[in-house]
Amino acid sequence: MNTQPILVVGANGKTGSRVVARLEDKGVTVRRGSRGESIPFDWEAAETWKPALTGVTKAYVTYFPDLAFPGAVEKLEEFTKVAAETGLEHIVLLSGRGEHFASMGEDVVRNSGIPFTIVRAAWFAQNFSEGYLRDPILGGVLPMPGGDIAEPIIDIDDIADVVVAALTEDGHLGERYEVTGPRLMTFAEMAEVLTTTLGRPIQHIPISFEDFHANVAASGDDFVADVFTQIARETLDGRNANVANGVERALGRKPRDFAEFAALAASQGFWATAA
Repeated sequence: MNTQPILVVGANGKTGSRVVARLEDKGVTVRRGSRGESIPFDWEAAETWKPALTGVTKAYVTYFPDLAFPGAVEKLEEFTKVAAETGLEHIVLLSGRGEHFASMGEDVVRNSGIPFTIVRAAWFAQNFSEGYLRDPILGGVLPMPGGDIAEPIIDIDDIADVVVAALTEDGHLGERYEVTGPRLMTFAEMAEVLTTTLGRPIQHIPISFEDFHANVAASGDDFVADVFTQIARETLDGRNANVANGVERALGRKPRDFAEFAALAASQGFWATAA
């Protein structure tokens, strides 16, 4: 059994924390890639990359807030050069579906010379329960741009399962798994599911991209709002209005439905503080 640790870059993030938990449940040694660790990792401090990569053969790589952030693709390219020098044997990259810069990041990894798996994900369901949409939902509204565009939103737990399979099982090298939920849904339909699940009205409010930016900025940082708004403008135009089979190919099962996600999130108390 390989006892070398697996590096999880973004170990405190939505997907990274889940990947860490699943790997540790399997008895896998994990090196948590974040600034506060004894062997720190910081995308803004290139000198931390080599120590974090030394002694590991596999890595799960995410970039916060997204590969669309200015300079992200260039940093990823430099990171892969360091990873190749330290002998990394498998890199699993989280990418975004329908995003220009995410596609560029995929090309960087594909051309790095390091065996790879790419996980290209749809919009995260957990944005409703753990992200910038949680507070509006607590207030009874779901404000989103994109009009009636449908999105096959994915449960992050499915992403984590795919990543862990890629890191711990054979047969995933060279694959690009485009992971989505099992069905297309408009944001109005998602609001209806939340209404049923929570037993109180959740109203979808179509908003402009400018208002979307203001809402995200109010719950976080301006630079995060800039990136998320850019992604929303780019992807909520119908290009992603189709279901992909990445979860089935990687795991041999269907992805979780949005209604399943909502029921579990509600039972875990994510929306329990509503007035």
